[in-house]
Parts: sequence; structure tokens; C-alpha cells
Amino acid sequence: MFCNVLKHLRNQSGLTQQELAKHLKISGSAIAMYESGKRMPDYDLMLEIADFFNVDLNFLYEKKTKAAIKIPVLGYVAAGIPIEAITDILDYEEIDPAMIKDGSEYFALQIKGDSMEPKISNGDVVIVRKQEDCDSGQIAIVCVNGERATCKKIIKQKTGVMLVPLNSSYETVFYSNSDILDIPITILGRVVELRAKF
Repeated sequence: MFCNVLKHLRNQSGLTQQELAKHLKISGSAIAMYESGKRMPDYDLMLEIADFFNVDLNFLYEKKTKAAIKIPVLGYVAAGIPIEAITDILDYEEIDPAMIKDGSEYFALQIKGDSMEPKISNGDVVIVRKQEDCDSGQIAIVCVNGERATCKKIIKQKTGVMLVPLNSSYETVFYSNSDILDIPITILGRVVELRAKF
């Protein structure tokens, strides 16, 4: 829907609703209504929005288009820091516009280290769906104690959670339910795709 496309483009550009409204010379409440799906801009404003974000008008209307969404490849992520506020952008990756139709937000992260080999190697890029939880058995980006995040397989248990490396040279780390709250342990997103680098 247009509302999700607009929200994604705005977040990707690191703009608040008020900042975007100022650029388009409209009210912040108008942007809020567009992003909630309560109103649609007229044709002239759609042209302005397409021009501002440098996308095809058809992309905003969600007609058939091959236009891809660009997301930043980050060198690090940390708990509590909005993705759009991180300036350590290494590159950009493209994702299918269909991925954001439900309002999901994505970022990419360059992997450092070999704890997830042989599946994910040092220097590879993973596409991450921003979410605060994931199912047991999924690979996620996890932040421990607010520091830089790590990529690990999540195994949930009644008493806590295990962060499991795929490389047998590394040990699995277990955090109790109280550890999760006290340290804290924060899931920043689920890995949905691997872009291996050769």
C-alpha cells in the first residue's frame, strides 16, 4: 500500500514526518494521515513525492515496476540506536519492493568474524527484518549489553535463551530469563537473506 511505501522511503531517508512535510510544504498531520492510510495525496503531490525520493511514480502507486528498494549496509548496530541514525554506512543493497508491503523495515549488516561459518562468512552481508523477537531456531541479530550486535542462531528454552554459533570452534552462550532483562539481551531483527561476498 502507498502508506507503507511512503513510510519506508521516509525512514530510509532518516526524516521525521514533520521534516518531510516541511520539504513538501504541507502539514505534518497530512503526512501522518497518508502513512496511516486515511488519506491519499492528489496527483500533483504524488509527483512531488516521487521526485523528492527519486523514484518512479508507478512505484508509489504500486503498479508493476522493477524498481528496487535500497537499504543501507551497516558496519554495526547497537541497541537503542535508530537504524536511520547510524552514519557508518558501508554500501547499499537492493530488496524487492514486495518485502515492505506489510510495513516491515529492513537493514543490511556486514558480518565480522567467522562464528557463523560455513553458512555465513566474514565480510558477507545479511538482510535483516527489523523486529524485537523471533522464533526458536531462526538466525537473528542480537545485541548484548547495548554493545555492537552479533549474528547468532536463537534457541529458546523455558529458562532462557541460547545464542548458538554455527562454527563448532565457538561455544554456545546461554542467558537466563533474568539475564535477558538485566544485561539486557535484545533482538534487533531476523536474518531473512544472505548476500555472500566472493
